[in-house]
Amino acid sequence: MLNASTSDTPLVKMVDIHKQFGGIHAVEGVSVDLYPGEVVGVLGHNGAGKSCLMRILSGAMSQTSGEILVNDSPATLNSPQDARSYGIETIYQTLALANHLDAPANLFMGRELKTRFGNLDEPRMLTEATEALRQLNPNFKNLRDPVSRLSGGQRQVIAIARAIYFQAKVLIMDEPTAALGPSETAMVSDLILRLKSEGIGIFLISHDMHDVFELCDRVMVMNKGKNVGAFRINDVNKDDILSLIIKGTLPEGWRPRGGDQ
Repeated sequence: MLNASTSDTPLVKMVDIHKQFGGIHAVEGVSVDLYPGEVVGVLGHNGAGKSCLMRILSGAMSQTSGEILVNDSPATLNSPQDARSYGIETIYQTLALANHLDAPANLFMGRELKTRFGNLDEPRMLTEATEALRQLNPNFKNLRDPVSRLSGGQRQVIAIARAIYFQAKVLIMDEPTAALGPSETAMVSDLILRLKSEGIGIFLISHDMHDVFELCDRVMVMNKGKNVGAFRINDVNKDDILSLIIKGTLPEGWRPRGGDQ
């Protein structure tokens, strides 16, 4: 499969993944890989199977058959904790933040730092959160406010910082700019490009074609549970992608836009 990285080994590779619910094939024979420092868009209508595929990679759901490789070694992902142990973190559209808690409490939720006496080490969590958040957004100042008072962009920064602090190598990002204004969308897009430059691989689930063409190196389109096309982003345009999403096929007479490179 074509890749945009100098590494020969994918961070993660999903091979011939199937997922059935009774007689329904939610995912049918899908393969996709992700290399260090690239963004792969996973596209399709609601119900196309893209979220189901990514939930399998996140450990939230098990495949019926197929194999997942992490750094070329077979991986068993029976839970989100298993996925995290392999450096795979998911940033859901809902962000999974506790609205009544502040940024440090959310960043360390479920993985709290403790003192040597076993108590919560709140000063250290505040210090670590301050550093982690300001690395991503130097203007982040409202660390002690409940996240319910923060903007959508600030909440997204907390979710990304949480993944990066715990040394994620693979990020699954579900509609990261949905419901954000233009300036916050630009900020999150810049963050994604920075993470990419640091060698993190990102699966991007998005309906926003501007995001897809600005951020992705490759795209994989799903339709009725199947992979109906995987391309370098330079080889397709928005009409090609929309044709795959809607009809499951490329426009008649299609040729790669970028040529045979």
